[in-house]
Amino acid sequence: MAPRWEAALVLLLLLLVLPPASAGLSGYFGTKSRYEEVNPHLVSDPLSLGPGAGGSLPASCTPLQLRAVLRHGTRYPTAGQVRRLGELHSRLLRRAAGAAACPAAAALADWPMWYEESLDGRLAPQGRRDMEQLARRMAARFPALFAARRRLALASSSKHRCLQSGAAFRRGLGPSLDFGGDEVEVEVNDSLMRFFDHCAKFVALVEDNDAAMCQVNAFKEGPEMKKVLEKVASALCLPVEELNADLVQVAFLTCSYELAIKNVTSPWCSLFSEEDAKVLEYLNDLKQYWKRGYGYDINSRSSCILFQDIFQHLDKAVEESKSSKPISSPLIVQVGHAETLQPLLALMGYFKDDEPLLASNYARHAERKFRSGRIVPYAANLVFVLYHCDHVNASQEEYQVQLLLNEKLLSFHHSNETTSTYMDLKHYYKDLLENCHFKEECELPKVNVTAVDEL
Repeated sequence: MAPRWEAALVLLLLLLVLPPASAGLSGYFGTKSRYEEVNPHLVSDPLSLGPGAGGSLPASCTPLQLRAVLRHGTRYPTAGQVRRLGELHSRLLRRAAGAAACPAAAALADWPMWYEESLDGRLAPQGRRDMEQLARRMAARFPALFAARRRLALASSSKHRCLQSGAAFRRGLGPSLDFGGDEVEVEVNDSLMRFFDHCAKFVALVEDNDAAMCQVNAFKEGPEMKKVLEKVASALCLPVEELNADLVQVAFLTCSYELAIKNVTSPWCSLFSEEDAKVLEYLNDLKQYWKRGYGYDINSRSSCILFQDIFQHLDKAVEESKSSKPISSPLIVQVGHAETLQPLLALMGYFKDDEPLLASNYARHAERKFRSGRIVPYAANLVFVLYHCDHVNASQEEYQVQLLLNEKLLSFHHSNETTSTYMDLKHYYKDLLENCHFKEECELPKVNVTAVDEL
């Protein structure tokens, strides 16, 4: 058996030879990506509003209402992920006797396994910083809305990481904003933030239906994953039969967690090249696509309840403005999950590729739009801003809207512009606003159908 100090030396060497940002892999971590991957300027200045921040406000317009749907900040692995990592790490420890000829395995066997199942997806300290800093940037971007004595409505999913993210967001706004003198409570609202849990059709036909993930399972057994599997098995001096796609994926995710949580380059990253990372990102994106995105209509249509609630509050703000009343809800901030935002963005038609993501078309999707790490990293945020505009040419131009994803303006589908009249936006989404009814959409078929064809 190689002496412990030799394994430690190999571990140190691995860390020294790996370049920063986890050996160039950090752009491929999918839903486990740091927020800084979509806004690199935050690495050097966490409070920077980024390039071109000053020119986003429409001329002669005043913001009336901001509605933000956020994903929680950086979190720890789930209990299931910790168990799988523990299983892989234990295998390496058991094989440490023959580690002299296998330096990567020796170094990883010597790696301190510090994750515990009790962490189970909880918010990491970095996640609190994500939220506090996002709040400060948002307040700097929209100072009129975040002024003292403006009412802030703060809601969250019931998950601990979301409640803590909501509290951290409020803390980030500082004591100077008293929001009318009352301490802001974080309201639990799972019907909007975890709509998917309440959609019987989604739960039965997607969430609990193994057949719905057939493309994901096929890719796990496909040639691209087989190549990655064989390479990792070789590096760890393990028989390939002892590894599977899930264990390889948890090794890759450990690389992502160590970067996001501790800002270090993990020795687990040494197992993967950039090409491997692209394959593993596609595996993650396939799951997001078929479970939360365009794979099945019910994935996105289950989010109608949230989409319509957003427009109901915008409608109310417009009516209050027209009646010269104060806006009752100028700031609405809700904290959910990647699984909250991804279906909503799919419902609105964003990041849709011409060709569906399949196990068989990995190579053709090298330049795909649907990359979950670019859409819903930790602390992802989708923000609707309603403006009242003076000096307009026509009355329908009086109320205008902007949409920001991760603090960048999104172009509207109907105009390819970053500002839309509220009337035009409502007209474009008329069918979703009037004909997508959560209860009807989510009702299970009368017959006992579990086939994917039903979707």
